[in-house]
This record gives sequence, C-alpha cells and structure tokens, in this order.
Amino acid sequence: MPSTSRPSSQVTGSTARDEPAGTTLRRLREHLGPLVLQVECAPQSEDVLIGRQVVHDLCEPVPGQADGVLLVVGGSPEREDCLDAIRQAGAARYSAVVVKTRGGDLAAATAVAGAAGVALLVIPDDMPWRHFDALVTAATSASGPAQDTYTSIGMGDLFPLANAIAYQVGGAITIEDPLGHVLAYSNLPHQEIDEIRRQGILGRQTPDRPTNLDEYHRVIRADRPVRFDIPDTKHVDRLAVAVRAGPQLLGLLWALDGNPPLGEGAETALEEAAKVTALHLLRARSHRDPDRWSRGEALASLLDGAVSGRTAAAQLGIAEDTTSTVVAFAQAAPEEMPGLGGARIVDLVGLYCEAWHPQALCTTTGGLVYALLPTRTDAGAERRVVKFAENVVSTVQRSAGLALRVAIGVPAARLGEVPAGRRIADRVLRALAGSAQAPTIATVTDVRSRVTLMELTERGAPSVDLPPGPVQRIIEHDAQHSTTYAQSLLAYLDAFGEAIPAAARLAVHENTLRYRVRRIQELFDLDLDDPDTRLVVWLQLRLHQISG
Repeated sequence: MPSTSRPSSQVTGSTARDEPAGTTLRRLREHLGPLVLQVECAPQSEDVLIGRQVVHDLCEPVPGQADGVLLVVGGSPEREDCLDAIRQAGAARYSAVVVKTRGGDLAAATAVAGAAGVALLVIPDDMPWRHFDALVTAATSASGPAQDTYTSIGMGDLFPLANAIAYQVGGAITIEDPLGHVLAYSNLPHQEIDEIRRQGILGRQTPDRPTNLDEYHRVIRADRPVRFDIPDTKHVDRLAVAVRAGPQLLGLLWALDGNPPLGEGAETALEEAAKVTALHLLRARSHRDPDRWSRGEALASLLDGAVSGRTAAAQLGIAEDTTSTVVAFAQAAPEEMPGLGGARIVDLVGLYCEAWHPQALCTTTGGLVYALLPTRTDAGAERRVVKFAENVVSTVQRSAGLALRVAIGVPAARLGEVPAGRRIADRVLRALAGSAQAPTIATVTDVRSRVTLMELTERGAPSVDLPPGPVQRIIEHDAQHSTTYAQSLLAYLDAFGEAIPAAARLAVHENTLRYRVRRIQELFDLDLDDPDTRLVVWLQLRLHQISG
C-alpha cells in the first residue's frame, strides 16, 4: 500500500519537527558540505528560512507546510510527477525540494523550481533518505555557523563542534557514537577527506573493513589518542581518541592526517577536544530524548537507594504502589571492546522494555544493565519475566554476538522496595558468575543455596574470638606443602561420605581418597563421626571455596 506524504523523523516516521528559528538554507549547506548537499538553484536566496522535513510519496498530493523541506523519495527529476511535486511545493510555500539525480538531467527541474520560487537541492544517489533526514535534523539543531573556539558553541551542537575541533587539531573530524554511527563531521574547505570518510558520511556509519575491530579495540582501551598508519595509498592516516564521561564510553573522535598533515600538537589538541566533546554528547543525548534520559537517571538513583519511593514515583511517572521486578543483565565474558557491548545491550533491553509495558524502563549503572518491569501478582508473573529475559538473551546473542547472564529479583510491592530487589538481583548475578554449571537466567529460588552461602561469607567470622581450627590449619597446610587436603575433604563431604563418587569427581582411586581422609583426621584432629563437626567443616570449606 503506498505511503502518504508525512512529516519526517526518519523515512518511516510520522512526526514532524519544529526547527529552531533562524535556520537558513545557507547554514544547512555550510553544515552538510558539498559532499552531501548541492544547491542547484535558490530563487529566494540562500538566506531563506527552512522548517520541517516532509517525506513525500509522488502518488499523493503535496501537503501544506510553509518553509518546509520536501524530500521527494523515489522520483526522477526528469519525470513529470516529480516536476509537478516541485510546482506544488512552491504553491504550498515550501522553502526547498530535495531530489536525487539518478543519472537524469536537472535542467527541467531547475527551471521549474526557479519558476515556483523554491530552492532545488540534490543529494548523492547512494545516500539513504533516512540518513539525510537525520543529518538535516542534527545540522539544523546547531546554534550557529562553524566556530574556531569551543566556548562559543552551543552545548550539544555537534556539527559546529566538529568544525571547531578540526580547526584546532588541523584535520577533518568525525564524531561517532560507540557503535560507529557518524553523529557529525567537519566541513572545512581546506581539509581533504578520503573514500573511507566519504562512505562514512554518506552512510552515517563507519564502512565495514577487516581492520575495524582491531582499530576500535585499540582506541577504546587506550587512555590517550592512538595513531593509525594506513598502508593503502588511497586512504590517509588517522588519529583517534575515545570520548568518555568517567568510565562510561560516549563515543569516538577521528581525525584525518592527510592534506594538510596534522601538526605536532594534534594529539594534545584531540585529547582536549575529547573532554569538551563528552559534555556535548551528554547534552545531545539528553536533548534527543530528554524524558527517557531523565527517567533513566531517576531509575539509577532509585536502584542505588538514593531517593525514596515517593520521590522516584514523581520522577518516573509511576504510581508508588506499583508492583515491579528488577532484572539485571551482565556480560558472561569480558568484552573485547569495553563500552560497545554495554551500549548495544542497553539499546536492546530498552526496546524490549517498551514492548513489555509503557512504564517499563532500563538504565545502566555500576557496569550492569537493569530493567524495571511493572509486573502482576498472579501465578504466571515470574514465568513471563523469565520469558522476557530469554528473548533479550537470544536477541543480544544473535545481533551483537554477546552472551549474557540474567538475574531476576523478587517482586517489589512498592517502589520503595526496589533497591532491595536490586540487591537480590545482584547476588543472583554473583552466584551465576561463580559457577560454571549455573544457568544463563536465574531467579533467587534457582540459586538460593549459593546466595545463602555468599551472604554467610559476607557476614565474616564468628563474633567469639576463637583460635584457628582444623579447617584453617588444613588450608594453611595445602598452601605450604602443595597438598589438596581441603579439596579432597570437601568432595568427600559433598558426596555424603561416599568414597566412590567423590573419588570420581577428583579423578583419583577410591582407596587413595579413603587414605587421604584418614590422614586428614589424624593430622588435624578431626572427628568426622560427629555430625556437628561434619556440618561446620563442610560449611567452612564451602565458604572458603566461594570467597576464593
């Protein structure tokens, strides 16, 4: 079914955006540069104000939109339906029409646009419309033209920031998010770019190359700028640095060391630019979705116990007596590129939260991702949460290649009980991480025994001052003489004193194990016939194993 003309957020969006007053065609051209945007004609001058982008289907009439920018998707500038759309745009008081040449002649379209009093803009055929739409949104949100000082740039205005960094560093700049999406790029006329940069700008994504993973790995792990010498003569060398807010990875800066070459102070300048960029990326992220950002921060505060349930209810827009469950996500193994995995996980968990319930939300804190799910109190509630976790684990594995561990806390009857639910989820995660046989997803019921042992470990030694007992002496003996008495005795007690299964677990002969147990009792004065002694010895050995 053909789509209708509609305001654009992306090509598939349905909401138009109000652009800041004073955004002109000239400013848009300056921000995007000739690689992305060509102005074929501007009958009302380039100082004309531009408003909202509207994606247009040639099968539909052009909707009214004063000062709008009409994106003519799917048409050829030589066809009559495209020419008619340009005429309609002029009659509807649009400021500009954007087309792709698709190998056609622009003469007719330029003449029609001039007569209609509307600017005709052309973008590359290989640039996706949704990418151009997003670039326009980012560029028109900037507060002014390129600046050569950071202090005069509006917070969150990434395109002027990229130009300012390029001016200070001496090479063309891209600002990327942790996933390699190009958020903004510089456009200083004297700084040349190569084909990799051109593809990145047009596709708004770093092109896939065999060396990408290693390069990103090096940049993200380094605490200062990293230089890359590119052997391909068609491409130029690069200087890159990670952008962080504390331990949180926000993005990357890439500078081209080509024509002109970077100067001696480029590394220092790029390192300083990363500090400034961190503030801008934080502001830009909060500006793109301020409500989601503020709710995520409020959830993090609630999980940490820093705010009361009543305060959190007001900040999150959730009733204080809402029953909810905390679900904690952790990576099963250290990621090769720290920061990238967390960004992917929180995005995917966020999507599943939106599908779960309008008031469900997620955040990241302490290196983990947490979801807060409003839940019912019926018998199937826990199973539904487990299914939610299973879907997230499967999607993250399939799309990001990352294995997760997931811990499900106990339902909290009120928001004030959420911090306790988070603490239980954290303990469950620790229990999962401490056992190779543990499942991928668990509730506290699934690992209750191990969680209980961990709590006993955290409580420390008995309150009565006692001299070292047999278990302490066994452990010290193993450390001094490289024996395995503690391991052997624990396996024996785990098997309820049955030598055959315990010996199989240790991969020794059953008679060897029986001899060791007799020897342990003799050396350390242990009476394993006493049930209290067996319990205390087993418990101390298990706690030592867990804490070790």
